[in-house]
Amino acid sequence: MEPAHKELLRRHQVELSGQLLVSDTIVPFLYQENILTEAQVEEIQSQPTDRQKTLKLLQLLPGRGPRAFPGLLRALDDFSWVRDKLLLELQTTPGATGETDAWRPPDSVLLRVPSDRELSRLASRLGSEWETVLLDLGLSAEALFRCRADHSLSTHGATLAALLQWRRAEGKKASVQRLLQSLQAADVHPSVLQDVLL
Repeated sequence: MEPAHKELLRRHQVELSGQLLVSDTIVPFLYQENILTEAQVEEIQSQPTDRQKTLKLLQLLPGRGPRAFPGLLRALDDFSWVRDKLLLELQTTPGATGETDAWRPPDSVLLRVPSDRELSRLASRLGSEWETVLLDLGLSAEALFRCRADHSLSTHGATLAALLQWRRAEGKKASVQRLLQSLQAADVHPSVLQDVLL
C-alpha cells in the first residue's frame, strides 16, 4: 500500500470505525479478491464489536500490498459517501497522488540477514503467496509440505518455520536482498517488506 494511502486510512480510522460495517460485504469482498487471507478474516470476525472489526481491518490492510487500497475502495459500494470523501481528500492532499516509486532499502539493509522478529512479521503479512515466495527462495516442495503438516492450524507458523529453514540453509546468503527478489517474483509488493523492516 502506498504511504499516502496508509496515512489517509490512519488519519480517518476513528471516523471510519464508527461509519463502516465491514462484516457483511467489505471483508467477504476483500477475501474474494485475495487481499485478505482466511486467517485474517477470522481474526477480524472474532472481534466483539463492529467498531473493533473495522479497526482490525484497517490495521491489517496496510500490509496487504498494492491492491489493498483500490480493493477497499471497490468494496465500499454500500458506503459510497465514505469512498467519495477518501478519494476527494486523496486528490486534494499535496504529494498524495499515489506515485509508485519503487522502495529500495540502503545497501547496509539489503546485505544483512533478517532477524527472527523480522521474519515473524513478514510471515504474518504474507498471504497465499507464501509458498510461491519460499519455492523461489529455493526451499523444496517436500520441505514446504513438512512445514504445512507441522503447523496445519497456523499459516503464520508454517510460513515462519519455512522462512527460518531457508535462513538456516542459506546462512549469510539469506539476505534481505534475496527476500526482496523472491517477493517481487511472486508479485508481492515491496511495501510488505518495507513495513517489516521499518
